[in-house]
Amino acid sequence: MVAPVRIIGIDPGLRSTGWGIIESGGSRLAYLASGTIASDAGLSLAERLQQLFVGLNAVTGEWRPVEASVETTFVNRDAAATLKLGQARGIALLVPALSGISVFEYAPNLVKKSVVGAGHADKRQIRAMVEHLLPRARPEDEHATDALAVAITHAHHRERMELRENRSGEEALTQ
Repeated sequence: MVAPVRIIGIDPGLRSTGWGIIESGGSRLAYLASGTIASDAGLSLAERLQQLFVGLNAVTGEWRPVEASVETTFVNRDAAATLKLGQARGIALLVPALSGISVFEYAPNLVKKSVVGAGHADKRQIRAMVEHLLPRARPEDEHATDALAVAITHAHHRERMELRENRSGEEALTQ
């Protein structure tokens, strides 16, 4: 039996940053919590980023994940929006790193492919698979759903990374 690892998935956004906490032990996944941290659009950019920082800090402090997975930035045609998203993503990377949590990043298409099996899945398909893989999960919105999908992606990929590391160690021992 593999000891479970607590993972936080983060779907960064300036308006809303989704988060989801799961435990992964071998091929077993367990839902713990999820939610969304919203920033106040009436505040300055610095104050909105502070809201995200404080909110994520509270989540990581309460749930104590040991690994974090963050969705990479989707670049769109609006450079200003992309830059703001990048700044929110910086907070999503910084908060776990400041707590000593290992941070991993995953592209949106890889998340969709890992959870649904298709790199161009829609939001409805992602939600259905998240709820199938984590039967107790009822995420409040698409941001929390996406965060859980990012956490699931990391759980699947960390398992493969561990297998590769174990095989490499075994090969080194036999040589």
